[in-house]
Amino acid sequence: MFQIPYEKLVEIIKEKSGLSDSEIDSKVAEKLDQLSGLISKEGAAHIIANQLGVSLVDQSGGSIKIKNILSGMRNVETVGKVLGVYEVREFTNDKGNGKVGSFLIGDETGVLRVTCWHDQTDVMKEFKVGDIIQLQGGMARSNNDRIEVHTTGKTEFVLNPEGVSIDLPDNATASDMKRKQIVDLSGSDFNVEVLATVVQVFNPTFFEVCPTCGKRARLNEDKHVCAEHGAVEPEFSYVLNCVVDDGTGTLRCVFFREQALKLIGKTHEDMLHYKEIPEKVEELKTTMLGQLVKLGGKVNKNEMFDRLEFNVRQVDPNPDPNAELKRLEQDQ
Repeated sequence: MFQIPYEKLVEIIKEKSGLSDSEIDSKVAEKLDQLSGLISKEGAAHIIANQLGVSLVDQSGGSIKIKNILSGMRNVETVGKVLGVYEVREFTNDKGNGKVGSFLIGDETGVLRVTCWHDQTDVMKEFKVGDIIQLQGGMARSNNDRIEVHTTGKTEFVLNPEGVSIDLPDNATASDMKRKQIVDLSGSDFNVEVLATVVQVFNPTFFEVCPTCGKRARLNEDKHVCAEHGAVEPEFSYVLNCVVDDGTGTLRCVFFREQALKLIGKTHEDMLHYKEIPEKVEELKTTMLGQLVKLGGKVNKNEMFDRLEFNVRQVDPNPDPNAELKRLEQDQ
């Protein structure tokens, strides 16, 4: 069963029937009254569409536009231009270890996040902004009222398919994130941006990872073991935490490897140097205090400490003050 919001139902019925919004709303209200509240508003719209001979879902197969992808669709096929590629993360749950990563694509109708799981994340290494990606065999889901497509065991990607071009509107960018003040953030915010000042920096945490797949390599007796590749000579990855303040509140932010490097403007080798000479970290922390940064990512609720935390996916360590001033003037 496809989950179609009422507004989307009205849009489809309007487009295919020629009725106005008010006419459709009137028919829906009449149907709700007729059935004495036994169905939802969306259910009434489905009935109206059926009575008008309007098909709400194009089931003819083949590639569909991003705006027409609905939650619950299987074997989704679509084509879009890459707007952003995000870092692959490792995780552990009761089913074992895994990896997850995501990227944004857009077409002339909208922007879509594609979430890749486990081995499917490997193909993301080949993607760069501006590439055209054809996706086949995805599963559409709703995440905080946003439609995403997740990979399955049958998902396939075609990079820059021959004969396919996409002209994006000027406002289609990877920064489809909504700018929010810290005081207005909630644990359900998935794709938001904050502009704030660094007020506290914590020491980076280093941990061993498999050099082949990047998953955690945990110490087992006297060897570091990767769940996929067995005993390995590990490399180090890291996570950096800091607190930012935008004048409305403070927020603890979490930066994994690539985002941490972007924040501090250092190389991977520089970061490993801090591991060997911890006292150098204090100098780094001091230079970062007071730095204005623009961060994009996802808000999580830390239940243990009863606070919101920001999982950072995009970092602009030097936002353009003129552009930000212009944006502020436009918002007022």
